[in-house]
Amino acid sequence: MSKALTCDVVVVGAGMVGAACALYATRAGLRAVVVDRGPVGGGTTGAGEGNLLVSDKEPGPELELALLSGRLWAGLAAEPGVGESVEYEAKGGLVVASASEGLTALEGLAAAQRAAGVEAVPVAPDRLHDLEPYLAPGLAGGVLYPQDAQVMPALAAARLLRLARTAGARLRTGRPVTQVLRTASGAVRGVRTPHGDIHAPAVVNAAGTWGGEVAALAGVSLPVLPRRGFVLVTEPLPPRVRHKVYAADYVADVASDSAALQTSPVVEGTAAGPVLIGASRERIGFDRSFSLPVTRRLAAEATLLFPFLERVRALRAYQGFRPYLPDHLPAVGPDARVPGLFHACGHEGAGIGLATGTGHLIAQVLTDRAPDLDLTPFRPDRFPDTSPAFPGTSAAFPDTSPEEGP
Repeated sequence: MSKALTCDVVVVGAGMVGAACALYATRAGLRAVVVDRGPVGGGTTGAGEGNLLVSDKEPGPELELALLSGRLWAGLAAEPGVGESVEYEAKGGLVVASASEGLTALEGLAAAQRAAGVEAVPVAPDRLHDLEPYLAPGLAGGVLYPQDAQVMPALAAARLLRLARTAGARLRTGRPVTQVLRTASGAVRGVRTPHGDIHAPAVVNAAGTWGGEVAALAGVSLPVLPRRGFVLVTEPLPPRVRHKVYAADYVADVASDSAALQTSPVVEGTAAGPVLIGASRERIGFDRSFSLPVTRRLAAEATLLFPFLERVRALRAYQGFRPYLPDHLPAVGPDARVPGLFHACGHEGAGIGLATGTGHLIAQVLTDRAPDLDLTPFRPDRFPDTSPAFPGTSAAFPDTSPEEGP
């Protein structure tokens, strides 16, 4: 075994959240090492759509984190060369309702969001086509969310890690963590990999869908579960979808506790031309089998929003797993059960958007500063404790690489 590295904090996970944790930790003056068993963005990050959303958040802790994250994303995008390199688009989101009942519920949510600091602009049915000329006729109305934005997630994770490395962070990919090292008193003292130990008084669990397994390596439980989703990708097109556009029932699907399949139409263009079509959700473990019925359902629902898509080819579909926690809030902050252990995982489908705020808050608590948000709702030990399901060796990790999804 090679000589151990020494640093101030080890970040486990080189996806979007891990990249943000490393960036803000290094900018706070800490020496960080990022370690991942796979490549940068090889899990959930690489299979996501890159949404930075406030529109799908109900008032509460997650919305507060989304608003903080949105401001931080805008700040990063304004740094020289960053916005272009991550394909940051402050495009806004448009949520539409097909019937009056759905519009009433949507307008009620928008009113509550406005009271919490969200820009939410009602859109009358006769004005929808001013915003989206190719939308289907006959919709009951909608709400425009100017704060919604988008990045290209794999590029964004790589760019934030590059910024972190410029500030002094080190990156170690292809190195699974097989043990969280602890002192005789139980405090963290680093991690073990097949390529050597990395010593640090702090470890940040940013392992996404595998956050529960990394927690188990430290001897604690965190009930992160995979929630599978599919995304369709069309052939490159001229710009036709200006915003992220989705049906009002998407918000209910995001908040649902059901393990059964749920789909609701979500359509958005990209800077490169293809249109992305989602969204499906189901909890069926790490089943990576392709589902033609699910993708057909996504396509059919998308054409109800944008009829022109009936004549467009879908070039491919991809799938992955969102890191789901039972109360739909991520675990962010120190773990009271293990001194020196911090968590930054369980963001489900919102990890790209919430990454900057999460990394910023983690850096604050790592450096003993008061966090900008109350972390109590995100406490990692808020769930009933159970015996770790994994014995703490790399053999406990199923071979399902890439380990995460959208």
